[in-house]
Amino acid sequence: MTNNLSLELSRLAIMKPAELRSRWREVYRNVAPNISPDLLRRGIAYRLQEKALGKLPSHIERELDRLNGKVGTSAPTPARRGPILPGTRFVREWNGKTIAVTATDSGFDWDNDTYRSLSEIARKVTGAHWSGPRFFGLTSKAA
Repeated sequence: MTNNLSLELSRLAIMKPAELRSRWREVYRNVAPNISPDLLRRGIAYRLQEKALGKLPSHIERELDRLNGKVGTSAPTPARRGPILPGTRFVREWNGKTIAVTATDSGFDWDNDTYRSLSEIARKVTGAHWSGPRFFGLTSKAA
């Protein structure tokens, strides 16, 4: 990596959001999207590196595009079989917060409290009626 590029990339780390938006306009010749400063930094850094070091080969871009089309098209989670054993951990992200629940002999531990069911926890997390097993991915929508 050239010294000039390295210097430009290190400057991005200390730029304020307004400076990042201005730099985005210079680099992309377009108005900056309404995204976080971190994503602005990453986008600008990518473009600067692309200009200095060259683009990805077209066959790699095509493969990435092909793989990107497959994102989110995986098979649904298979239904759970058998009992939930004590010690089993369920992890789910909800509105930017990670929800980690542990099965015990007496129920489910979450947030320093014990609950009788996963549905109780799902209801407390979301504020709405949810099937606990479905919320934690133990059953598919069709099930």
